[in-house]
Amino acid sequence: MMDKLLSDFSINVTEMFRDPLFFLAFRQKIVPELRRLPFIRIWHAGCSTGQEVFSMAILLHEEGLLPKTRLYGTDINEKVLQKAKKGIFPIQKMQQYTKNYMRAGGKRAFSEYYNVINGSVQFKPFLMDNMVFAQHNLVTDRSFNEFHVIICRNVMIYFNETLQNHVHKLFYESLCANGFLGLGDKEGVVFTTHANCYEEVFGTEKLYRKLP
Repeated sequence: MMDKLLSDFSINVTEMFRDPLFFLAFRQKIVPELRRLPFIRIWHAGCSTGQEVFSMAILLHEEGLLPKTRLYGTDINEKVLQKAKKGIFPIQKMQQYTKNYMRAGGKRAFSEYYNVINGSVQFKPFLMDNMVFAQHNLVTDRSFNEFHVIICRNVMIYFNETLQNHVHKLFYESLCANGFLGLGDKEGVVFTTHANCYEEVFGTEKLYRKLP
């Protein structure tokens, strides 16, 4: 019964390279900074069925950073996480996903990253080698690591001000020094309790850097 309630109340809206200009900005502004690190940890909070985690894996592969990156995808909903772990998505979405990928600065043919199986697509195993999917509740659970990048896009728009500030505290404490935070297009840090804790890296795409 509780599983059904969680499934009903969690919002699962996602797609590959959702808001492509965000990923383009990440490629242009954040990737050069990540190149300096010996190892990279990225947390996708509220990852739903994992399309944006796979998008990041593709981007990092093209930039030569995937082998030294660990991608963590978390969500409150165990059912969507099971889908994410399989890396299987509807073939009907591929035309839109391909357009998103190209607008996000994609460097290859998007079809190189998946195989068509029984009317669906399965992304290639090498993309999942450094992925970890796990259940996590942003409201009640603590941080589980220190991250160089945290991405949580269009999740907190469903939270009230108190919960938003609670999650921002969690993210701030989970980011390493000079780490990066990526939010959704309707979100930001300006009116939160952590407004003075970040500098804008790319304001229109809601990319921020933690101040020392």
